[in-house]
Amino acid sequence: MDELALLGPRLRAARIARDLTLEALATRTGISASTLSRLESGKRQAGLEVLLPIVKHLGVSLDALVRTTAPDPRVRRPIIRRDGMVIARLSPEESPTQTAKITYPHRAARPTPKTHTGREWLYVLSGRLRLDLGGQETILEVGEAAEFDTQIPHAMSATGGGPAEVLSIFDEAGARLHTRVSANEPESPD
Repeated sequence: MDELALLGPRLRAARIARDLTLEALATRTGISASTLSRLESGKRQAGLEVLLPIVKHLGVSLDALVRTTAPDPRVRRPIIRRDGMVIARLSPEESPTQTAKITYPHRAARPTPKTHTGREWLYVLSGRLRLDLGGQETILEVGEAAEFDTQIPHAMSATGGGPAEVLSIFDEAGARLHTRVSANEPESPD
């Protein structure tokens, strides 16, 4: 498919994603709503003098609008190994929501609870997870999920004799606490 033919639909998708009407974008860019409509429908060619104010107000790059190939969707980030945990980060570093597969080792003693701003969501993939939330212990089995305010003191570890694999989703504050790498912690290349 002709990549320029994709320009209009990409402009329209970017505008709609930002919940803007043609009229609202016209007001912000100084380009008439009819011109914007013709650009989106492919009935008008776009020059840089028209595209630059549009991409500025939509917060997209020219490259994203005229990209000839899809970017590589794979996330390739190093594995983190810390305190017996194995953390595989599953989302790009710049993503506002971070996702990780965390393998918690079995521990006889409970880890020290921590707090931070935000919320966390987790899903147990395998094993049994001990969630200490505000001093109350909950054992989560395979297929169970939990979601909680991370300002409540919380700690997690595997229980039942083996490790527990968990899919965790958290915001930036949670990502810093759970997946940070300090200067003296090497990341594994696998």
